[in-house]
Amino acid sequence: MKGEVILDYMEELKHDLNELISIRSVSCEGSDEPEKALDYILKRAADFGFTVKKIGNIAGHIEYGEGDEIAAVLAHVDVVPAGEGWSVPPFQLTEKDGRMYGRGLVDDKGPAMTALYCLKALKDNGIVPKRKIRIIIGAAEEIGMHDMEEYFKSEKMPDMAFTPDSEYGICIKEKGIMHLEVSAPSHDGTVLTEFHSGSAINAVPSKAYALVDCTESEDNQLRRFADAKPGEYDFIFTQDGLHIEAKGKAAHASTPELGLNIATNLIKILAANFGEFALGSLCSFIDDAIGLELDGYSLGIACSDEESGKLTVNVGRVDIDESVCRVLLDIRYPVSADSGGILRRIRQRAAIDGLKTKLIGHELPLSVSEDAPVIKILSKAYENVMGERPDLYSTGGGTYARTLGNCGVAFGPGFKGDETHIHDVDESISSEHFRQHSMICMEAISAFSI
Repeated sequence: MKGEVILDYMEELKHDLNELISIRSVSCEGSDEPEKALDYILKRAADFGFTVKKIGNIAGHIEYGEGDEIAAVLAHVDVVPAGEGWSVPPFQLTEKDGRMYGRGLVDDKGPAMTALYCLKALKDNGIVPKRKIRIIIGAAEEIGMHDMEEYFKSEKMPDMAFTPDSEYGICIKEKGIMHLEVSAPSHDGTVLTEFHSGSAINAVPSKAYALVDCTESEDNQLRRFADAKPGEYDFIFTQDGLHIEAKGKAAHASTPELGLNIATNLIKILAANFGEFALGSLCSFIDDAIGLELDGYSLGIACSDEESGKLTVNVGRVDIDESVCRVLLDIRYPVSADSGGILRRIRQRAAIDGLKTKLIGHELPLSVSEDAPVIKILSKAYENVMGERPDLYSTGGGTYARTLGNCGVAFGPGFKGDETHIHDVDESISSEHFRQHSMICMEAISAFSI
């Protein structure tokens, strides 16, 4: 079936997508909103006459077709926090000036709803796939992908699959991802009273707050120093101390160079003024062993390979007060790197400052052969719509593809040159690119059905 068929469903698709985006399914402990988003899309699929199955409260699938083989599209309906500064309401679908906006529109509610409507188009046209086609939906991708771990405990692994949770062409390699907590038993700074920055480990923090015990003279010196540094800084001097609110630029942890990490920048400014030891052992570690570096050089873990590129380090969250003293790190390492050696060196470096390192999440690298059958199918689907073959590339991003045992890859929905601002304010995609993605997805699902 030609990809253009999906265009007949655009208005209905966008209506349901708006409903899905309006569910504030931010992944966080204790929230039932991600499950509500999962329930919504499963119900729409049931309304269309598809077989649906829910696994616990964090995953499920939509199925259509016959046969022993399974071809799948994996997408998620949980999202990261909206953040502040949107030019449009974040939790509704907005179209203006040739673009579509909304939290989760690109990552990953838009692709999830598109895949459902592609399946509906097959059914409406009387095409019964010779494979079982499953749209596998997760509701905890943004917090470690344990939704797919839970799903595959009871469900069969697909024979081929793709997840529209990256960008075109076809991502055949994904870096390994380690999430670490480095902590002190208590805060031992003499000048810094509080420090908080970041809301998600896999995002570059765009806001930071510090409470500093200092004199007005030191306050004035600090203001002059901050004026010359990247970021925006507001200072309020009260009887409690100097309150500092700072703003940087958010970005996904897989591309930290696209953001301005305001946590590390503010710590750098404070350390330069007061000395890193006055800020405490944790800040001393952050400033000395990481600083403004993104490659892990001072941590002793810098490495790269031709297949997947350089290792990256993101300071995703810092929390320091009377009750907690920790930093959360997102490490993305090349497919050929020794993950055990990376973890060992970080632990050794943190121990110098009397800190403990805890591994809180680890996703192994992905590497799929460019000759795999799924690559040929997806390449043809892209070529049919775009008129050219897709590039094969690697990414630092982490998608559901790495849960598939090298039988699936990330494929769309973003296009190079179109800044989608995923994990940032004003998440969006051009209206034309959304149409093109929908047609490519239709072509791929149609090919899966043969």
